[in-house]
Amino acid sequence: MFSETLSACQSGSRNWTIESCELMSIKLLDAEEYQNKVKEFGPGFEKYFTLHYDEKTQAFVLTEERCSVVERELDLAGYFCIITSEKMSAKEAIELYKSRDTSEKLFRGDKSYLGNKSIRVYSEESARAKIFVEFVAMILRCKMYTKLKEEMKKLEKKPNYMTVPAALKELEKIEMVRQLDNVYRLDHAVTANQKTILNAFGLDANHIKYYASELSKELKKAE
Repeated sequence: MFSETLSACQSGSRNWTIESCELMSIKLLDAEEYQNKVKEFGPGFEKYFTLHYDEKTQAFVLTEERCSVVERELDLAGYFCIITSEKMSAKEAIELYKSRDTSEKLFRGDKSYLGNKSIRVYSEESARAKIFVEFVAMILRCKMYTKLKEEMKKLEKKPNYMTVPAALKELEKIEMVRQLDNVYRLDHAVTANQKTILNAFGLDANHIKYYASELSKELKKAE
């Protein structure tokens, strides 16, 4: 039986709205370094702040808080409480609560990305083997998603090739071809987009050249 502890009883969306505004305010206070420079802050900032730019140069000048927008969202905010079986802070409780859908997303990913809507095997042993392989593939996909997401946070812009399907499609373009001297080499140099993706996994163009060279040696031995 759970020893239920009232771990979090707080203004839910209100707290998170205030926190979001405070974080953006801090970033915009740091935006002095961008004054008189061409800089786009994105729709997230423009929702809560009016950004002023020079009409001629389009350079960033200053920011002004949109108080009415913030107050309107705060008025719509409600309250909720979370009861947990372990003692923890309100922040830990809300983060744990918000991560509850991780399992659901994993199973959805198994069906959507890995083609597990139907098993299509005729024995229990084959079904177990297929589910095991798909489970390992799902772990790898989740790891890729996390790495790409962390790398994208470091970028000023959000490129459309930093999703798992797009990244795999981009990396598939790295090919080796057998040239006239019967030696396998990279078909072309690693592109800038591919370098960005590789960087998310702690790799670079030199790693690709090294692995290509080693693979070329193994292919030569196999002939």
